[in-house]
Amino acid sequence: MSAVQTITLPGTLTMKHGELAQPTLAFETWGELNAQADNCVLIFTGLSPSAHAASSTEDPSAGWWEDMLGSAKPLDSDRYFIICINSLGSCFGSTGPASVNPASGAPYRLSFPVLTVEDIACAAEHVLDHFGVNRVHTVIGSSMGGMTALAFTLLHPERSRRLVSISAAARSMPFSIALRSLQREMIRTDPVWNNGNYDLDGDGPISGMRLARKLGMITYRSAAEWAERFGRERAPDFGEADNPFGIDFEVESYLESHANRFIGSFDANCYLYLSRAMDLFDAADQGGSLDAAFARLELESALIIGVETDFLFPIHQQEELALALDQHVSDVTFTRMASMQGHDSFLVDMDRFRPAIADYF
Repeated sequence: MSAVQTITLPGTLTMKHGELAQPTLAFETWGELNAQADNCVLIFTGLSPSAHAASSTEDPSAGWWEDMLGSAKPLDSDRYFIICINSLGSCFGSTGPASVNPASGAPYRLSFPVLTVEDIACAAEHVLDHFGVNRVHTVIGSSMGGMTALAFTLLHPERSRRLVSISAAARSMPFSIALRSLQREMIRTDPVWNNGNYDLDGDGPISGMRLARKLGMITYRSAAEWAERFGRERAPDFGEADNPFGIDFEVESYLESHANRFIGSFDANCYLYLSRAMDLFDAADQGGSLDAAFARLELESALIIGVETDFLFPIHQQEELALALDQHVSDVTFTRMASMQGHDSFLVDMDRFRPAIADYF
């Protein structure tokens, strides 16, 4: 087991819309690679997590998927060599807009090339090469990570045996594109954003990031959960005598608390780039249609998990993905979850998700 590790590519990484000189890729690993190098599980993350998916002896702090990964857990580090990669374009060790451009000695900021999900997937190939892994046992991802996992199987079909896609899709629908577009506008209209030239040592465009995070949290959960969890409970601790439109309800205080924790923990430009990458992705681009694209796959099996209350990546998109894969993959399982927690269910509804993942593995 290990804490965050990095590799720096010696040359140039060619992207879909540009290139990066000597980019760095950050990742964490759990378990041991076997002699045949065929027990590797590759995890791609959602938009905002780091590579720290679970605790380890070197880093005992809880990871974002702590209940799913580790000894005797569904992603069993006693059986598998597990790699979780911090996405290219992020701000947790991998090269992104907040990183220094070696050619100029200054941060990339908006000179960073347009980022795509395909770029994130292709960058991961270099981490596999670093460990001598020619073909992964399973590539798995949730949300944006599910898109990236799918892109990886399409771009490098010979390097993946199995796919697990959770609360993701083959493309973004207009509704989710509209939501993320509004989040990006909230950040860009914050005066502190300053066309991406804010102080990287400070908190950046706090107001824009707070609003974007609040809208994000609303899309990550479901209306049914809000009703059951908060109802119309008041938030007495948040009374603001001098603000007639301050926080009155518990649901408002919940959003405020989450937004405040997010401030300063994630770079605004990185958020913009990764958010847009999700909107730009369409698996059909790899062949002109999903059928033509999926004809390239060399998967032995796939597991597609969707949540009934997810309105960011609706359940019908999971069904569409599973049906399209079923035309070209001999063993496809579609699992429909009745979780109340919406898009975030894979992070919190472990009573449902742990058995589903464990059964597949």
